[in-house]
Amino acid sequence: MPEAYLFDMDGLLLDSERVAMSSFLATVVPKGIAMAEAEPFFLTLVGTSAATTNAMLLEFLPAALKPAEIIEEWRVNFDAAIAAHLPVKDGVAEVLAGLAGQGARMAVVTSTMGDRARHHLEVADLLGHVEFVLGGDEVRATKPDPAPYLQAAERLGVDPRRCAAFEDSDRGIAAAVAAGCHAVQVPDLRPHGKPLPDLGQMVAGTLAEAVQMAQTSVAKAAR
Repeated sequence: MPEAYLFDMDGLLLDSERVAMSSFLATVVPKGIAMAEAEPFFLTLVGTSAATTNAMLLEFLPAALKPAEIIEEWRVNFDAAIAAHLPVKDGVAEVLAGLAGQGARMAVVTSTMGDRARHHLEVADLLGHVEFVLGGDEVRATKPDPAPYLQAAERLGVDPRRCAAFEDSDRGIAAAVAAGCHAVQVPDLRPHGKPLPDLGQMVAGTLAEAVQMAQTSVAKAAR
């Protein structure tokens, strides 16, 4: 069995990327940005840190729109949406509860700011399953750098090569693979027609399948 299970959050545990996209579109489309441009652009933001998102928005937005104001309005729209309903991915609660029942060690490694991530997971009733949440503002470098996963393994006192890591985004899976984890990608929102990166990761359709794949991979490596 893996010594620890490391999970991304948005798009993997929480079905929040769709909420983020609808909130983004509700923010920018009324300001004159075409839906046909806004939606593909949003998909390029999946898995990015706050700093990277800000930089990409600065390049994307017309000069008449101020990125800081757009980001704040987007945040307000997003927070209002998840206050009404924060969707958890199908089967996730059962997977985490099952692992917790087996005594598995778990942590969340996310690009979302740590305090916001902990709040979201608490609202979703998932926070109690993990030992800690490592946010994008709490790491030495952000994904796709391996630092977040290396830092999580270090904090747990385990070898990253004996950890299972789960991601939906290409940036995230690149970080997990580079850290040496048994990495499984569970794709969520992504640009239309864009193939998955060929990084040697495993690919699953659900988190439950991903956990089984990672457990098998760790068992084979130990032989």
